Amino acid sequence: MAISSSFIVSPFKAMATSSLFLLFILLFNGSIAVHAMTGTYGINYGKISDNIPSPENVLILLRKNKIKNIRIYDADQRVLRAFSGSGIAISVCLPNELLIDVSKNGSIALEWIQVNLQPFLPGTSIRGIAVGNEILGGDIAISEALVPAVKSVYRALRRLGLADTIEVSTPHSEAVFNSTYPPSDGAFKPSMMPYLGPLLHFFNRVGSPFYINAYPFLAYKFEPTIDINYALFQPNKGIIDPKTKLHYDNMFDAMVDATYVALEKLGYKKMQVIVSETGWASKGDDNEAGANPKNARTYNFNLHKRLMKKKGTPYRPKMLAKGYVFALFNENLKPGPTSERNFGLFKADGSISYDIGFKGLVPSSASSKDFVLRGRFWSSQSLIIVACATILVLFIEL
Repeated sequence: MAISSSFIVSPFKAMATSSLFLLFILLFNGSIAVHAMTGTYGINYGKISDNIPSPENVLILLRKNKIKNIRIYDADQRVLRAFSGSGIAISVCLPNELLIDVSKNGSIALEWIQVNLQPFLPGTSIRGIAVGNEILGGDIAISEALVPAVKSVYRALRRLGLADTIEVSTPHSEAVFNSTYPPSDGAFKPSMMPYLGPLLHFFNRVGSPFYINAYPFLAYKFEPTIDINYALFQPNKGIIDPKTKLHYDNMFDAMVDATYVALEKLGYKKMQVIVSETGWASKGDDNEAGANPKNARTYNFNLHKRLMKKKGTPYRPKMLAKGYVFALFNENLKPGPTSERNFGLFKADGSISYDIGFKGLVPSSASSKDFVLRGRFWSSQSLIIVACATILVLFIEL
């Protein structure tokens, strides 16, 4: 079949066209978007503890369970050194206590990156910097420092030639919302707009996603009349949003979509939402409804299954749902209620807290040995009973 000469493009013309297109993107957006998360599932690796495994053993644990994305709450050099060559994508954090100084002096951001990150690049896959954690909704002074600090970090990355490989972001708590239910009523608090307005404008320009810490556990804790099956991804009648007529069978998706709606109302329809923290406590105080091993296991098993399906939400079906579970370990030195020290998928010795299909560094105790069979949880005691019954039947038949 003959091809018209009008469709033949020389390699030089193609190269020129590609270069012009790239230039247009750079001029229009200011940069090419880079994303810290390489898949849809990751884990938060907190270390407020005096008895968890070394970073080297943590790497073994993550590899055993094929975890490819982690977030840490600092820029611990022991972790960054241990993870060199692992290929695991790491998002580090500029601590909250540095934000005010960084917001006032860009050289501090530059020095922080040069000292804490550059020595480990490119061997360690540092893909993102979270500028603080859950800043908005707290101290006014640090809230006012957030946007200038984010810009200082980004400018430092550009100066060092790293802005196209390291994402800049900041995770938010539910405190930024005025409404999240139903999802179509998702809206940010007016009091947050002096900070969120310029932050979203900047993130839209550089291509950063919006990170939210979304905890159905906390929603259930404060409102235990909620159907717990809806919070745990278990079978339930769900809800139908009265405005969109969309059906939601789990709270996680509803929380994410409420965020999408809130962003869309401000003109950021295409900004991606990523859940930076979500999880369920396996133990809590008397007033912490639902904090037990069974619910924690159910939530985290179903969360993993849901995220690994690599699909969107009812409101954004073409935008993959992504999230980092909180947390890797139980952290015995965390302040606050008992639940804060019991979010770990793994215990301090590296054994599993409960079975969601992950392998521990060491075998778990008999009391925590549960097995996932055909989508249901069977305890070791149940399996023993079944085995004994089977032997009895065989004996009778003989």
